[in-house]
Amino acid sequence: MTNLEEVRAEIKMIDFEIIDLIHKRIDLAEKVLDAKKKDVMKITDTSQNHVVLDRAIDAATEKNLDTGSIKDIFEILIKMSIERQHELSGEGNLP
Repeated sequence: MTNLEEVRAEIKMIDFEIIDLIHKRIDLAEKVLDAKKKDVMKITDTSQNHVVLDRAIDAATEKNLDTGSIKDIFEILIKMSIERQHELSGEGNLP
């Protein structure tokens, strides 16, 4: 295996790890929804979304990553979580 193939194999493994972590994160939407129902909260929690984005941007800054791209990624993750919560509550359009 060439050096490039080795690096690509490592990237492939990391990609699978990222997918697994996204899956775990989205699975937590059910617990989040249950807590929001208990506290009589709306699914979309704008203030918490800002907390998550700020935390991600701060972590990206510490790692010298492109904060704009990290913000985009986390906005997608937040959207996925909100969509899953709507789906679980019976309000979603997903199958």
